Amino acid sequence: MSDSQDKIAEKISSGRTSLGIEFGSTRIKAVLIDDERNTIATGDYGWQSHLVDGLWSYDVDKIWRGLQSVYADVADRVEAQYGQKLVRIGQIGFSAMMHGYLAFNEDGELLVPFRTWQNTNTSEAHERLSQLFQYNIPERWSIAHLYQAVLNDEPHIGSVRYFTTLAGYVHWKLTGRKVLGVGDASGMFPIDPQTKTYEQDFIERFDALPEVAAQPWKLEDLLPEPLVAGTPAGELTAKGAALLDPSGVLQSGVALAPPEGDAGTGMVATNSVRRRTGNVSAGTSIFATVVLEHKLSTLRPEVDLVTTPAGDLAGMSHANNFTSDLNAWINLFREFAQLNGGSVSDADLYGELFRSAISEQADPDAGGMLAYPFRTGEFLAGLAEGRPLFVREPEARFNLANFMRAQLFGAFSPVTIGMNVMTHDEGVQIDSLVGHGGIFATPVVAQRILAAAFDTPIRVMTTASEGGAWGMAVLAGYLRHADTPLADYLDDVVFANAQSVTEDPQSADVEGFRMFFARFMQALPVERTAVECMPIGAE
Repeated sequence: MSDSQDKIAEKISSGRTSLGIEFGSTRIKAVLIDDERNTIATGDYGWQSHLVDGLWSYDVDKIWRGLQSVYADVADRVEAQYGQKLVRIGQIGFSAMMHGYLAFNEDGELLVPFRTWQNTNTSEAHERLSQLFQYNIPERWSIAHLYQAVLNDEPHIGSVRYFTTLAGYVHWKLTGRKVLGVGDASGMFPIDPQTKTYEQDFIERFDALPEVAAQPWKLEDLLPEPLVAGTPAGELTAKGAALLDPSGVLQSGVALAPPEGDAGTGMVATNSVRRRTGNVSAGTSIFATVVLEHKLSTLRPEVDLVTTPAGDLAGMSHANNFTSDLNAWINLFREFAQLNGGSVSDADLYGELFRSAISEQADPDAGGMLAYPFRTGEFLAGLAEGRPLFVREPEARFNLANFMRAQLFGAFSPVTIGMNVMTHDEGVQIDSLVGHGGIFATPVVAQRILAAAFDTPIRVMTTASEGGAWGMAVLAGYLRHADTPLADYLDDVVFANAQSVTEDPQSADVEGFRMFFARFMQALPVERTAVECMPIGAE
């Protein structure tokens, strides 16, 4: 082995490592890092949700099968590359997609199949609780699932003695501790940013509801204990070690970090936990999160309120729709190229089309065109369903550059609705936003468009990380540095030498997007009419 491999092998054998495992919606990923946050080995396991009695769920056996699979990947790669069996790990942390509903009885038995964040059967609970608290309780939040089960008088509801998130469930089974990172807990029930625990007044209001008061439990007794980042959250038990590593090689006693949600690990992975900073995570869906300096002045349904792993309040604009329709149009251009005997890579295809959107041939406002990316429903736009639409004025400047600019403007418009509520209506100040996701792979373009949409500089890090699982591994390693505030630790240690590229908003782009967005909002009735007049599956 090389000197560098010998150095890493020594770190592995001495336990100077941290393991982060994140359960995403389409894959489970593991990342093992050393004490300098360098990635040593990774593991990956694909999975997907499915409908059980009309509700989206994941099989519990696949939770454990996937966990063991990604851990085995890491252990096998460590042994193959560094000649070390993974006997010791310094720290471990688990994270997962937030929200959802895993409810257990007093014997620890799961009462109903895991209900994920994707379910929207909780609209009544969302509306009632949001009004009760004067605080936005989205449909996907755990408390909305619990309360909807109460409203529906589901047979299992009287037997509930504990409920938690996916990350909290895995952590509980491996440590015996019913705890949760405060960021993940903030997607179960509102958190008071001063006390870093649940809003006590809200708990009392909830328990006082007649239909809740009739239950044989109090809410406070059902919730996991919230912990801020850096707080010891238990140790890997012998039973937990055997569950994680059935081969029996891994020793028990490993320190575990508080289990976190994917929003929190995204904040860590993009160094966006300090107040007035934020990140934009762009993929099939998109969300923009900003760490707030104060609570919002009133109920804002367009803004989800969560916290950082350190317990500071953050506002999130979450849009269900982002790149699905854009990708469909790109594929159409790929088909055309193939008809003409052309073969073009994704990088070249996306690159050429994206760059046209900021070329001299593009008008600042996309030349009178509109693109609605709504493949599915969109709460921010008041849509229960979606129909992708492209609309243009009769005299629009219909060229490729304007078409692509409209597609990109349209993709970023839904998330802008919630962001405008924060910045325009609530006066939220933003010093920096970090963009991450595949759309930023083409240099400059998406950054520049997003800078125009938010009228804020957008930074993209050139040092690639492993995403949320890497962020969770960093949080696990933070257990050894908890005497330093998390924001300072990330600034001064983790990202001290990180390189990034920043695009500042250009005045012409900002004004062009403002004009486009005004038309986008004004013409939303066209989208609603399309939903009404084009029922899915109609003959």
